[in-house]
Amino acid sequence: MFNQCNFIGRLGQAPEQRFTANGTPVTSFSIATSEKYKDQNGQVQEQTEWINVVAWKQLAEICAKYLEKGKLVFISGKLQTRKWQDKSGQDRYSTEIVAQTMKMLDSPGSGQGAGQPQQQNNAQTPGNTGGYARQNQGHPQQQNGQQPGGAPEPPPFNFDDSIPF
Repeated sequence: MFNQCNFIGRLGQAPEQRFTANGTPVTSFSIATSEKYKDQNGQVQEQTEWINVVAWKQLAEICAKYLEKGKLVFISGKLQTRKWQDKSGQDRYSTEIVAQTMKMLDSPGSGQGAGQPQQQNNAQTPGNTGGYARQNQGHPQQQNGQQPGGAPEPPPFNFDDSIPF
């Protein structure tokens, strides 16, 4: 059996982070996906679906730290339905995506604050390529733009394209 769901959507609100009794981080948020179609009269209609997402452990921490309302994200995970009881004792069911992968698709500075000047984040942390700016990682480089051994330096990445993958 295979349980895998993939969605691209925008966050409806800021993620909510909490911790289990044993300290495991859990972050919940919802994303809006929409599709357009023509109805019987030829009018364009738009249908929006809200998808509940929950992330655990390290992915929960990343989502809580970097995601914001309005940001475009790719979420991949498994579909899960939970049964729980409300205050009156009634059985309730919640269906959500348990995130296994999250990719931020907006370019830096876009999303909720779009239209404002973009700021470039050149900060690098160990093991973080960040996607914002590529810096020399301590590898010696010859003055003619070639690495030792004669191999040319690869061109810098352009992350400002509009392709979402």
